[in-house]
Amino acid sequence: MILTKNYLERLETNEIKKLSEFVVVENFKHHSNNILPKEYKQDVKSIYKEEMNYINNSQIFVSKNDTGEIVGSIRVLKWNFMDILPIQKIFGINPLNVVGDIELNDIFHIGRFAIKKEGSDPQLFKQLMICAISPICKNKGNIVFAECDSKLLRILTLLGIKATIVGESIDYLGSETIPICMSYDGLIDFYNTNKSLVPENVIENQPIITHSLPKSVVFNTLTYNYSLV
Repeated sequence: MILTKNYLERLETNEIKKLSEFVVVENFKHHSNNILPKEYKQDVKSIYKEEMNYINNSQIFVSKNDTGEIVGSIRVLKWNFMDILPIQKIFGINPLNVVGDIELNDIFHIGRFAIKKEGSDPQLFKQLMICAISPICKNKGNIVFAECDSKLLRILTLLGIKATIVGESIDYLGSETIPICMSYDGLIDFYNTNKSLVPENVIENQPIITHSLPKSVVFNTLTYNYSLV
């Protein structure tokens, strides 16, 4: 068996268009039997425009293979209370109305989660999630919102991540999508259990000091067919 090397890293700004295409195509691959709608390019443009608006407050993590092709992605955004979040745009939900009575610190949003359908590592799902929830797990007053595929929501629950549904589901990018929020308390156990899967330099955006170290991990192959848009 030939193992494929996948490299976990932060995405450069000039690759956001590539990311947008990847997210849309993979979502429809997983949920629409590889059939792309004629208007899918409009979805790509919409995501590209949205992510460029967020770029100053967001971190995008991707896994790439040896040829530089994206095989997995996720984005975490720290809300500045001015930008319109996808959960507001798609569901009409104001995050401030559903945070509850916690002593609020920061609000985040996770999106653009996608893993290539044609073979992915079973650990990649956990690694991407650790990258995204790392900033949320730095303060007990942090909370994060997401628009989550129904299948992924079941997986999150099985992995011990506690999510609260905050609205009715809709069909979005080819799948049933549910608005959810997750708190520090609902994420910290999963984070502490799995944080060793991600090199610290990737999360903290630190350079690798020694040239003898690989810039990421070698993964085996499997597939998670779920989406966090």
